Amino acid sequence: MNNLQGTVVAVTGAFGALGLVTARVLAERGAQVALIGRGAAPDALPVELAQACVVDHVDLIDPQAAEVAVATIVGRFGALDALVNVAGGFRWETIADGSADSWDQMFDVNVKTALNASKAVLAHVSARGAGRIVNIGAMAALKAGTGMGAYTASKSAVMRLTEALADELKDKGVTVNAILPSIIDTPQNRADMPKADFARWVTPEQIAGVIAFLLSQDAQCITGALVPVAGRV
Repeated sequence: MNNLQGTVVAVTGAFGALGLVTARVLAERGAQVALIGRGAAPDALPVELAQACVVDHVDLIDPQAAEVAVATIVGRFGALDALVNVAGGFRWETIADGSADSWDQMFDVNVKTALNASKAVLAHVSARGAGRIVNIGAMAALKAGTGMGAYTASKSAVMRLTEALADELKDKGVTVNAILPSIIDTPQNRADMPKADFARWVTPEQIAGVIAFLLSQDAQCITGALVPVAGRV
């Protein structure tokens, strides 16, 4: 199990199904965790996150809001070593029946959130020469299907952001990688696809484990990678 003892990690989208599990798993492995979310923080957090820094009501589409959130975290912990960009969204909409506004929305919630959060942390994750950024892409972005145009285009942009930033930071000791999940086993996805074989999907805990590895010293030689985490889909 990868040891993250003493590592300060910020997780965006931290109040959602994947974000909250990721934060909990990282805390279990020794990280000091900051939770960044767009809405209000949950009334009750897992016991593992009792000492977490919670920054809620943050709209990461706004670059200044991202800067303020990061400053709050650094003020609490004195440093910031890593960022996990989980914040994002999904919309199924055909091109024929849809709107260009949906494309703007998908790029806002999936690309701009990751871009703004990443820019806000750059000085901090570079400071100690071993920073980490992990983004959430999507296996579906490798080939779009019906209704998936806006979503997969935005996740493709996340993948290109990952590669470009990895190259930009490679001589500063900062790694930047992306996870490409298939269908994630969440309550919402089960409700949307009740006849699916849930056992074939990838769980949030499995994704969080891969993220923990990419944040660890064991992964210091990996950057610019797009890592499929697909279960048996």
